[in-house]
Amino acid sequence: MTNVPEDHTSEEIRDAFQINGEAVRGHLDELVRSTVEETLNQMLDAEADQLCGAKRYERSPDRVDSRAGSYSRKLHTKAGEVDLKVPRLRSLPFETQIIERYKRRESSVEEALVEMYLVGVSVRRVEDIAEALWGIRFSSSTVSELNQKIYERIDAWRNRPLEGEHPYMMLDGIWLKRSWGGEVKNVAVLVAVGVRSDGHREILGVAEGTKEDSESWRTFLRYLKERGLQGVRLITSDKCLGLVEALGEFFPEAAWQRCIVHFYRNVLKDVPRGKSRDVAAMLKAVHAQEDRAAAQEKAELVTEKLTSLRLGASAKCFREGVEETLAYMAFPREHWTRLRSNNMLERIMKEIRRRTRVVGAFPDGQSALMLVAARLRHIAGTKWGTRRYLDMDRLDEPSEAGEALT
Repeated sequence: MTNVPEDHTSEEIRDAFQINGEAVRGHLDELVRSTVEETLNQMLDAEADQLCGAKRYERSPDRVDSRAGSYSRKLHTKAGEVDLKVPRLRSLPFETQIIERYKRRESSVEEALVEMYLVGVSVRRVEDIAEALWGIRFSSSTVSELNQKIYERIDAWRNRPLEGEHPYMMLDGIWLKRSWGGEVKNVAVLVAVGVRSDGHREILGVAEGTKEDSESWRTFLRYLKERGLQGVRLITSDKCLGLVEALGEFFPEAAWQRCIVHFYRNVLKDVPRGKSRDVAAMLKAVHAQEDRAAAQEKAELVTEKLTSLRLGASAKCFREGVEETLAYMAFPREHWTRLRSNNMLERIMKEIRRRTRVVGAFPDGQSALMLVAARLRHIAGTKWGTRRYLDMDRLDEPSEAGEALT
């Protein structure tokens, strides 16, 4: 038997078992991707079976629908791009949670790309960030085209037709900075949020306004009406310049509710700090009454108390404006706490301010509008827009005073 040097044998063994790391990683990536794809398609089939009340080709008395083929859809995952075969049903709509999550994720990705672009992140850096976060590699031209497509999709969402009735509507505006001819100037973005007749919330509209004046609000309200907004019964807002007059022109049958939080701020601005807590308690007591008559009676006592405390400016502000804050009392008591202030919209505006603060001054009003709209579109796709906000069945029930709310 021929003797082979030990070191030579070891080298041959190593060569024989040499592993191609790139090939292994590629194989594992493909294995993971195919597994994710198979799992998601199985989940889609299971959802379709559940909606139909029976498995495919199964004869069952519980069946309520049957399959009508499928269509393909791409989905980006951390494991790579997968092909989904989304089932079609003959009569029922197939609304899968997988696709809904994808829609919300897609809108979040769009918003992030717009924000990166607006804060001055280079196109190459956007490519790197997109690949690191979402496993997608965008070319420079693709990034530019994608931003344009994103703007088009956001505009299509902003200008979509408004269907059904929206008994309640909240209005507000936000001031942002924009660069204009080497100077930094203000730009207003106006926002409307509504509650549909089924009790769900909806972002009704967002548009640029040169400023929060009468003409800007008229243009904004016309934009809402032209898209089909109807059935508005109560509008809650601050007493913005020109807004109340514009509301009477476009929604003459709707009642106007002045936001009590903004009203409190107006009254308290002339109150010394040492007395502000006591005065705030008096103001809140008015809106804690059981009906409008009791609230009006309490308001008279508060006016007298403010006058006796030598707070003449605050007493005058309160006396002239308190009636504007009581419109919500003509609606179901269960809705009162959510109608008498603009807190729902204020929370959204707070989030918008946080998201836009990093930009500083926008290059133009359109860029500011697009980023605000992108955030609103994302919010609309979360639980905010899919969870029932109010029980609207009570809206047409007779009030405690015996008057029907029609």
